[in-house]
Amino acid sequence: MNPILNHPIPFTVMMLVLLAVARVFGELMERFNQPAIIGELLAGFILGPSVLNYINVDEQLKVLSELGVFLLVILAGLEIQADEIKKTMWGRNIWTVIMGFVIPMVGGFSVGMLFHLNLLVSMFIGLCVSITALPVSVRILMDLGKLNTPIGRKIISVAMSNDLVAFLILGIIIDMNGHITTLEDFFKSFFVTLVKISLFITVIFASFRFFRWIDQSFSTFHLRLQRLISLLKGKESLFAMVIVFVLVFASIAELLGLHFVIGAFFGAVLLNKNILGRSNFRKIKENTSSITMGFLAPIFFAYMGVQFNVQSLGGSWGLLISVLFAGIIFKLVGGYFGGRLSGMDQQSSLTLGIGLNARGIMELLVASIGLRYGFIDITVYSILVVMGITTTVLSPYFLKMSFNRIDRKALAVKI
Repeated sequence: MNPILNHPIPFTVMMLVLLAVARVFGELMERFNQPAIIGELLAGFILGPSVLNYINVDEQLKVLSELGVFLLVILAGLEIQADEIKKTMWGRNIWTVIMGFVIPMVGGFSVGMLFHLNLLVSMFIGLCVSITALPVSVRILMDLGKLNTPIGRKIISVAMSNDLVAFLILGIIIDMNGHITTLEDFFKSFFVTLVKISLFITVIFASFRFFRWIDQSFSTFHLRLQRLISLLKGKESLFAMVIVFVLVFASIAELLGLHFVIGAFFGAVLLNKNILGRSNFRKIKENTSSITMGFLAPIFFAYMGVQFNVQSLGGSWGLLISVLFAGIIFKLVGGYFGGRLSGMDQQSSLTLGIGLNARGIMELLVASIGLRYGFIDITVYSILVVMGITTTVLSPYFLKMSFNRIDRKALAVKI
């Protein structure tokens, strides 16, 4: 029920208003040389319960926003090559993954203990602080035109790895809820979740090897694919085949207890230009980009703003400020030191730390799971939502500044 109109708002009207306002605010931000995502989040905040209370959390909008996440991750996967992911996580580069997760996890956990919260709540805060939202990082880097740069690829690789580890820990925490009473139960839960992660990684690795074999053995594979598509009567058959292919990996991830975005990302990464053919690959990217950036992504980020309600914070300002501090500073420090240990220079390491700071959908997802299972109350949930939205809003602004410094330094070296 909407207090302005005194009757329920039809779904199509909510979608119309949310999309229109998000696009307007996004366009305004781009006019001021800022990423559109900031305007889209602001649109949802204004339309949501915090200000106008015109649009509230709705299950249909949630489904639509998750579809936006799905296509956004596919778009990211198409931009990134599998070999680049391997390169950014090999050797000394593994420090970016370790430090980018462990330092924020310890920082968030320490905040919970400092405020005398119980062990489970403190662990949950640490988990939410350590997460990086892969879809949000992708969108920010795309807005800045830095997705396919060395630092951009490293941000995506570390974000993906952080999310994998986070869901491993989340699986253990869920099992701990009334089921784990002894140390033996804990290690049993840890082992089961680790096996699921290992199975997923094995499936992905085997798929990479299989597609590499196809690429090397059948240089004309994309021509055979084109002939197959020409035999099909339905329109946009190639796009449908790609979506089904990616959904297979997304489904495998969910069946193993991971979030679907991780499976969708890896599924899209497998589809390179040699497999699909350059013209087909370009067509898939154009189709995906049009529906994602023009329609679903703005709704997704505006819906993130709608989910926040400032009234639910209560009077827990001390905990709010502390969690915000931990969320921003410890993630920045973790990314910076991880970058330095992996051999990056100071400015690039700082850029990595800033790029890992956006939480967005992944942190909101974990927070909603915590609320659903009773790990956290509505106050802690609202604080985590504030952290997710705040870091998502701040990250593109500071990331743009940091990338500009790198670009100016590179230009000065050339001159």
